[in-house]
Amino acid sequence: MNSNLEPNKIVDTIHLLHKRISERFPKAGLGNVCMQLHHIAKDSQSRCHWIKKPHILLRVGVAALIVLILFLVTFGIGQSVTFSSQDIEFTDFLQVLDAGMNTIILISAALFFLVTVETRRKRNRAMTAIHQLRALAHVIDMHQLTKDPERVFSKDNRTASSPRQTMNAFELTRYLDYCTEMLSLVGKVAALYAQDFDDTVVLAAVNDVENLTTGLSRKIWQKIMIIYRFKHR
Repeated sequence: MNSNLEPNKIVDTIHLLHKRISERFPKAGLGNVCMQLHHIAKDSQSRCHWIKKPHILLRVGVAALIVLILFLVTFGIGQSVTFSSQDIEFTDFLQVLDAGMNTIILISAALFFLVTVETRRKRNRAMTAIHQLRALAHVIDMHQLTKDPERVFSKDNRTASSPRQTMNAFELTRYLDYCTEMLSLVGKVAALYAQDFDDTVVLAAVNDVENLTTGLSRKIWQKIMIIYRFKHR
């Protein structure tokens, strides 16, 4: 049994959701948002593949730089070491030790920078996509923001600036349900970036997106429950 998310199935599910939205609400902007999510999900397939695969040329280049740095450091130490029959003063020894420690710290920082180049490149690519998904989740929330269930059953209290209510109870329920499905799929696309990339920063960002979409979906489901209560009073 496959326990991993399959990008192709997520893309197909989003495509089917877009068809369902377009068939029921052909003039609604929610369909365009779903199409945008579909494009992002398709792009995520190539991005996740790029993140998952080892970057051999980069690793070879980094390894060569590390070997070169270690060679230059070793050569420099060999050239600077002089043997003298005279005793070394304690203050001179402390100065040499301090300079040596500073050099070791700088070299260690440079080596750490080189070793983590590949991880940081992959992290930046993943974080860019995750931020895009977070923004899209807020766009979905904006589309359901003015869909107030109470207006379906009480049309006499509207003002001149009140949003137009053109849906009946069934249509509004379907519209809100489509929003929750889309938010869930946003979370699934985000989870793809942490599935094969063991990075704490990316994992934390994915968890933030999932918490955001879950919270927004919970708010929408409260509206759906209000519709059900009004219908069965």
